[in-house]
Parts: sequence; C-alpha cells; structure tokens
Amino acid sequence: MSFRIGDKAVYPAHGVAEVTAIENKEIGGTKHSFYILRILENGMRIMVPTKNVAAVGLRTVASKSEVKEVFDILRSREVSVEGQTWNRRYREYMEKIKTGSVFEIAEVLRDLSLLKNDKDLSFGERKMLDTAKSLLVREIAVSKNTKEDKVQRELDAIFTC
Repeated sequence: MSFRIGDKAVYPAHGVAEVTAIENKEIGGTKHSFYILRILENGMRIMVPTKNVAAVGLRTVASKSEVKEVFDILRSREVSVEGQTWNRRYREYMEKIKTGSVFEIAEVLRDLSLLKNDKDLSFGERKMLDTAKSLLVREIAVSKNTKEDKVQRELDAIFTC
C-alpha cells in the first residue's frame, strides 16, 4: 500500500493522519524511505518506514461501504460481556483498539455503550469508550466528508434509543 503527500491514512490507536511528506533518510549506512504523518487530532508527527506500512497497521480511511458496515455493527445488539471482569474486558478492548481496525473499534464502542446502560463503567472503561468514540467519529467524518459533530450526533442517536 502506498500513499502520496496529502493522502489521509489511519494510524492504529492514534486515528486519522495526513501524509505531509515522504522523506529519505540514511540510517546505519542504509537509505530508507519514510512517510511523515501528522495526526489530525493533536498534530503529533510520526515517521513510518514505507516498507513497514503493513506491519504497523497503517491503512486507508474507511470507504463508504465500510462506514455502512460500522453502523451495522453499532446497531447490532449481540453482545456478550456478562461474566467478564472489568480488567479482562479492558485488556480485550485495548487489543481491539490497538489493531486499528475500524470494525474492532466499532465493537468496543458498541459493547461499552451497551454495558454503560446496565452498570457503571470503571474509569479505564469510560476513558476507552471516549477513545473509541473519538477515533470512530474522526474517521467517519473524513470518510463521509462531513463535520465531526454531525457524526457524533449520529452515533449518540444509536445508543440513546
């Protein structure tokens, strides 16, 4: 997978980034090519070796059909989180977020949102819920070329019924 300057990409656990440059650097006597990414949420700069794109999980922003699938996942009510301790859930959900998969992040948001209706979430789970929501909102907004607050309202509507 290759990107060009100006392309949007998703960096796992950090969200949507813009490719601001492609630089060549010599490290240990070997030339390497890097994508220079700027995370949209906080402006953080990340250098990703072009040959390691797959290994780090850098991917294109979700397509319109993938966004539709994300909304299907969010509307699904087939969740089995009962009987798990909060720390086991936390580890499981953190692994899903780290994959960078928009579908895994949607599952985390759905599961924690539904669980929140039944009982109080731990501090870590509340923070993870916010992280999953902000990652999804930003990516869906970029994918649909719309404002984040509109996407936020769409997601809130799914879980307030």
